[in-house]
Amino acid sequence: MHAIEISRPGGPEVLRLAEVPAPSLSGGDVRIAVKAAGVSRADVLQRKGLYPPPPGASEIPGLDVAGTIVETSGASPWKSGDEVCALLAGGGYAEEAATPHSLVLPIPANWSFTEAATLPENFFTVYDNLVTRARFHAGERLLVHGGTSGIGTTAIMLARALGAGFIAATAGSKEKCAACIELGADIAIDYKNEDFVAAVKSATNDRGVDVILDIVGASYIARNLEAAAADGRIVCVATQGGSRAELDLAKLLQRRLTIIGSSLRSRTVEQKAGVARAVFENVWALLPARSPIRPVVDSTFPLEQATEAHRRMESSEHIGKIVLVM
Repeated sequence: MHAIEISRPGGPEVLRLAEVPAPSLSGGDVRIAVKAAGVSRADVLQRKGLYPPPPGASEIPGLDVAGTIVETSGASPWKSGDEVCALLAGGGYAEEAATPHSLVLPIPANWSFTEAATLPENFFTVYDNLVTRARFHAGERLLVHGGTSGIGTTAIMLARALGAGFIAATAGSKEKCAACIELGADIAIDYKNEDFVAAVKSATNDRGVDVILDIVGASYIARNLEAAAADGRIVCVATQGGSRAELDLAKLLQRRLTIIGSSLRSRTVEQKAGVARAVFENVWALLPARSPIRPVVDSTFPLEQATEAHRRMESSEHIGKIVLVM
């Protein structure tokens, strides 16, 4: 089969199309004929040599796919021909991919393969962090950093579906801010020209927000403390702005704040399966209506143009998910 390999750590040009063996199956795995594969920041970090796959996982990048089941092993609820999307530990940039059957979900009605490839990594990550870990619920106020990223667009739409009382998002241009508003944010803050702390305080009558979903990391920690309301929860899911920061513990203690960190890829299959069940039970029924949660596909590239897809990702000009199509 054809797949994209990382020839060596480096820039987008190190991605190359290669002929590789089809993935083998362990008990309980399924093999999927891939129609579309999501592109993520994690793939970019892996390409640079900064985010190796977990032991035993495929070295081929790609953490989520959509396609058709072609083979099952062990006890599985799936059968050949089922149209599915799935979370992977790696191996998505390929014509076929394997993953435990517990990490597979049906493609929602009214969603195409390309659209469904935007779902697994984004929704597993956002639901687990926003709802399960940060306990976000109806009526609460939310700040989403990186509002037009795959994670950010998902968080805005899911929070709106859950009955958020107020949603703020940060983004890097007027166009991106407009996209955040269209997706359901109440305010969008151009972080290049505005202070998000001042904007959030002004919009919430100086109360701040109950939950902050942060993909930036170190460079935002101090200001996140200022933007959070009493008993607020700050969830860090990436470190694009660095991984080391000074923390004012006095502010943390005085306002009873909580900082939560998590990573999805390195968790056990059982832990990921728990997230899959929660997403299926609480989100999947919302998707066929395509409102307020809808597909947000920035662009598509043929598999052999993975290099261009990564260049698009690293330009930070994208809004939503970049998808490779077979």
